[in-house]
Amino acid sequence: MNVEFKIASLDDIDGIIQLCNECFDENTSLEYAKKVYLDNQNDSNQIYLIGMIDGQIVAHAKVNIIPTIYEDMNTYAILNHVCVKPDFRRSHIGTKLLDECFEIARNHNCKCVELWSKNFRQAAHHLYYQYGFEVMDAKFFVKNID
Repeated sequence: MNVEFKIASLDDIDGIIQLCNECFDENTSLEYAKKVYLDNQNDSNQIYLIGMIDGQIVAHAKVNIIPTIYEDMNTYAILNHVCVKPDFRRSHIGTKLLDECFEIARNHNCKCVELWSKNFRQAAHHLYYQYGFEVMDAKFFVKNID
């Protein structure tokens, strides 16, 4: 399948939210997504990457570039909301999406790329292992702010 990748614009937010709501069983509103996108659109370290086939968004990843003052960590990238529309899976679009994410990371002089993935996404985990990702740590902590 011929997929075209590009950095998302405001016009793409509706398609991104529809895809992510489908893939992650989320319920993000378009209004909320557009507000956050507009609030951060000038931050060159927050990149929404989309893959399109025939004008339809079929793949997405958010690339977060994290520059640090720590020499060992250096600059790195964190990926989240990595997904491919279910009808388009098993066509190597996920691998191509990761290729594009790594190209963005290289262009930002990142030392490594990290991602997190929920336990129920077993097919995605298989892709990550096949791509060469390793499980670095088994704990991901979260605490809500009251």
